[in-house]
Amino acid sequence: MRALEGKIALVTGAAKRIGRTIALALADAGATVAVTFLSSEEDASGTVLDFAERDAQGMALRCDVRDPLSVTEAVAAVVEEYGGLDLLVNNAGVFETAALEEISVGQWDAMFETNTRGPFLMAQAAHPHLKLARGRIVNVGSLGGMHAWATHGHYCTSKAALHMLTQVMAKAWAPEISVNCVAPGMIVNGETVDAGYEHFAAKTPMGRNGSADEVAAAVLQFATGPHFVTGQILAVDGGLGL
Repeated sequence: MRALEGKIALVTGAAKRIGRTIALALADAGATVAVTFLSSEEDASGTVLDFAERDAQGMALRCDVRDPLSVTEAVAAVVEEYGGLDLLVNNAGVFETAALEEISVGQWDAMFETNTRGPFLMAQAAHPHLKLARGRIVNVGSLGGMHAWATHGHYCTSKAALHMLTQVMAKAWAPEISVNCVAPGMIVNGETVDAGYEHFAAKTPMGRNGSADEVAAAVLQFATGPHFVTGQILAVDGGLGL
């Protein structure tokens, strides 16, 4: 079942939480995985150590997806270390709750710097290597990019822009590169529902909130499924957005 054996993957923001789960799922599938972090170096190193238990290789490197030089250096380091790049997962992102009328220009720009410009810069830097490998890009969007959340205006708008960027890249970079997006709904960590999120589970047709493992499984679908599938936005939300 190691469908990614021999493939090189780069996952941004993968020191912990959903990014870490995605990286481990790719390692389980046989990929060599490079993970980036901004400040969580110890967590990122721990993620790489966990690859060994999965008979997989990997590396951790600091990358600020807001900084073009940091991005190009990170991609170059992965290619130099492993000889190429087959898969880019743009997971790094930020989330913030704020009343629409109170969002400052600084808050607005900071949200877009990470959630929209970051994936653009990463994809642009990775493009020549992915084109050569006939590779893939999987962006991590959000249900908030498909449905308006009144108290997350800048977040929702940045993720909606990422969804459109996914489709633009899919069209611009075909047929060599497939580009898709996973849009998680309410995802909770741990085995118990976090306090305050029970009402989302009650509104979800599947009767519960989602897990990071389910998001990772969706990323794996795009990473291992038909290359012909491109430009798709897949909601992992248990039907919450219906």
